[in-house]
Amino acid sequence: METLRKSLVIALIIGSQFIQAQDQKVVQEAFVKSYALETAKKQNEAIDVLKSLNNSENYPTQLRLAWLYYSSKRYDESLAAYKKAAEIMPASIEALLGIVNPLAVQKKWSEVEQVYLSILKIDPKNSQTNFRLGQIYYNRKEYAKADKYFSTSLNLYPFDYDSMLMSGWNCYFLGKYSEAKELFNRVLLYSPLDTSAKEGLGLIK
Repeated sequence: METLRKSLVIALIIGSQFIQAQDQKVVQEAFVKSYALETAKKQNEAIDVLKSLNNSENYPTQLRLAWLYYSSKRYDESLAAYKKAAEIMPASIEALLGIVNPLAVQKKWSEVEQVYLSILKIDPKNSQTNFRLGQIYYNRKEYAKADKYFSTSLNLYPFDYDSMLMSGWNCYFLGKYSEAKELFNRVLLYSPLDTSAKEGLGLIK
């Protein structure tokens, strides 16, 4: 009797592993098919393939669906899928940056701002997020706020073109002319014919 019981347990374990292996194969095949359909510009069919998995708690599936919705201009559905991915993996900067995509297309800048602030709570030194948050405040002419985020981005990447140029203009509007001049000149080392940097230097003279 004991031998029979052990045999049943072993059979159940093997059976469970076999089902999991089958499930994994099904998921992999669905992803492969979705890539082929996307390449053929059949996004809606690619979406249907992944939705048929009924795999709403799977992070890669939700992230992939979010991208396909986004590329199909189905922005509300994309946003929902990215948010679902972020719920599954709360520390995922990847998913949070994904959320920004449909929000930005719809020009929901206040919501974008909040997502970026959430990212910086996880990763305060994230250069991309600091730079983009700086851009939001710069475009609102909130130069003092922008300065904090541009400075972080610039300190991490001191010879990055965008960080140098935007920091230069932000310093100019803050009245920090010597810093702006130094940054515009640094931009010209990167891009000797840069018209924006030359314009900035012309205004300071």
